[in-house]
Amino acid sequence: MAGRYATALFDLAEEAKSTDKVLGDLERFSALIDGSSDLKRLVKSPVFSSEEQLGAIAAILDKAKISGIAANFIKLAAQNRRLFAIEQMIRAFRALVAKSRGELTAKVTVSEPLSDARLKDVKAALKEVTSKDVTLDLKVDPSIIGGIIVQLGSRMVDASLKTRLSAIQNAMKEVR
Repeated sequence: MAGRYATALFDLAEEAKSTDKVLGDLERFSALIDGSSDLKRLVKSPVFSSEEQLGAIAAILDKAKISGIAANFIKLAAQNRRLFAIEQMIRAFRALVAKSRGELTAKVTVSEPLSDARLKDVKAALKEVTSKDVTLDLKVDPSIIGGIIVQLGSRMVDASLKTRLSAIQNAMKEVR
């Protein structure tokens, strides 16, 4: 379902020649969700009616100065009771934009938010490996304890502390 919504949004944005603006607005909305547990609960919880979600989302979009196609898209998702999947829709839209630009998208999981310098380092390392511009789909997951997990296409590099500790634990079990 997220893919269908994202494809429809991408087609609209392309037609209006406003793909970059829509992507920027969606990125800002995604950052708002990540930064607010209340907004995350509003988006994910089935307890709120579509009218309640739509009213709250409209106020948030207005305050965040998100308008146009992106705002209408988010409101449509709320109206259709699909707000719970908005993050997947944004991710799918981001992937469509990257593909249209000839970029690759890497799913990157870290234990805490990365500084701008670290983000540049990760992008530079991935560009060196792939010889293409790489867009990052960044996810913060404190459960990996530390390190980084990078998935680029079918390849995955797991350099998380959680995985390393599991490997040590398994090795210790074999010693017994």
